[in-house]
Amino acid sequence: MKKLVNNPVNVVEEMVEGYVRAHPDYIRQLPSNDRALVTARETKEGKVGILIGGGSGHEPAFMGYVGEGLADGVAVGNIFASPSPDPILEVTKAIDKGAGVVYLYGNYAGDVMNFGMAAEMADLEEDIEVGMALATDDVASAPKAEKDKRRGIAGELFIYKAAGAAADFGYNLEDVVRVANKANDHIRSMGVGTSPCYLPQTGEPSFEIGEDEMEIGLGHHGEPGLEKGPLETADRIADRLVHDILADIEIVKGDEVAVLVNGLGSTPKMDLYIVYRRVEQILSERGVKIYRSYVGDYITSLEMGGCSVTLMKLDEELTDMIDHPVDCPMFVQK
Repeated sequence: MKKLVNNPVNVVEEMVEGYVRAHPDYIRQLPSNDRALVTARETKEGKVGILIGGGSGHEPAFMGYVGEGLADGVAVGNIFASPSPDPILEVTKAIDKGAGVVYLYGNYAGDVMNFGMAAEMADLEEDIEVGMALATDDVASAPKAEKDKRRGIAGELFIYKAAGAAADFGYNLEDVVRVANKANDHIRSMGVGTSPCYLPQTGEPSFEIGEDEMEIGLGHHGEPGLEKGPLETADRIADRLVHDILADIEIVKGDEVAVLVNGLGSTPKMDLYIVYRRVEQILSERGVKIYRSYVGDYITSLEMGGCSVTLMKLDEELTDMIDHPVDCPMFVQK
């Protein structure tokens, strides 16, 4: 796999530098830590701060979602690795407006540990109250009875959306956390992998798969899925992904949902819209209304092939959150 890099050891630092230079009206780098980025726009006093973060390689996540309506700051980790507590703490201090800060991140061991440590440091050293909400939307990663063990994948975007809107609406820390957790409870995702990504530092593939194979339930870092098999048609793949989601969450005739068909990095939008076409057909046949749809690369895995489907079951409160405008470098919603 050919990559446009200089020294592979420096890819994250050079990416961050390029991103900050490209979007100075949106984001700035804290002088205290080059992995700590915050909004360049003023936020009002008394607003709950929203902090997101995770490993690099998932662009436009996570840097691309710092802006109006979403996050106030981001902590950047190495490729597919959690940020350390230090940049998380620096961002926390920078975005706290007196109402506390909410951490949003995926349910991965490194993230759980490092965000947890940063929250303790913020409380003990800075007297900043921190709330946390984890994304656990990947139905393939654990049984329904063990939802707390599931990974967070593309459904994280909807959690950012809900929490960012709640903070803008003036919700207090407890209620922003409540809305974020409610969003997570209403979200399910399922993915398929068709080709691996290649880590810049090693040049090695993240997993092995045949040219004519696919893997249902593959994780965003190449974690094993549910099963490998011959590559099937877009309709058959969409049928399987939506079937497994609907088997896990009650979505019935008359319900409204937000739908995300997320590319993993190298899947053309042509393919993603073909998948969305079938998802819409399935839901329409069941009498389920798609209230909003999102199709594209929102949370990727370098140049991995494949996609995921996310459904978010809406109620009145979550509909208000999903409708809230967003203005970020990588995501604009009017």
